[in-house]
Amino acid sequence: METKKTNAVEKLEKKMEEMDTKSERYRVLQNAKEFKMSWIGLGQSLYTVWKDKMYKEWGYSEFDVYAQKELGIQKITALKLLKSYSYLAKEEPQYLREEYQAQAEAAKVPTYEAVDVLRRAKNNKRLDQENYENIKNSVLNGGKTAKETTKSLACVMKQKEPELPEKIKEQKRKNALKKLINGLLAIKTEIKYAKIFSQELINETEQLMNKIAKEITAKIEQG
Repeated sequence: METKKTNAVEKLEKKMEEMDTKSERYRVLQNAKEFKMSWIGLGQSLYTVWKDKMYKEWGYSEFDVYAQKELGIQKITALKLLKSYSYLAKEEPQYLREEYQAQAEAAKVPTYEAVDVLRRAKNNKRLDQENYENIKNSVLNGGKTAKETTKSLACVMKQKEPELPEKIKEQKRKNALKKLINGLLAIKTEIKYAKIFSQELINETEQLMNKIAKEITAKIEQG
């Protein structure tokens, strides 16, 4: 049974009909069409287009304008593709080889979103080499999604947060409570001078704000 084509794919194919099948521009469009199946090919093409500023030869002033108008790819997606491909080319070039892509199980081929999270983890100075290697292995060899990778990274970073002394924790809590009191006073003042509320409502609000502020102050003094 023939698969129904999306509007985006149909638009790409229409553009491709007007171009030389041997041109670089045609090749990029072809990779965009196959994007759902293989992001690496598109990432490589986009990297070449961006690096050599080919989009200007094709009538586009900016790379993201070209990506959106010609390929139907939003700026944020195009940038992630660029950065993810660049990361693999620099750090893990073996994953770009055709034999790897041909032999790898589809479920374990990393997505560009997951590689983008991995790229950012690589640049995180707080992450040690061992943790980075574990996350890298889960993405490149385990097929972990961007959501799973982000969650794993967050857990690792949380474990690395230094335990604050009780005295510092208590001071932070008091500072937060003091900010809350200041906020309440500001709201009370706004209501009083706004001249859009009844005197009855103003009085009730002031009483409530004063009561809340009194309880917060008591909490601060109790420590």
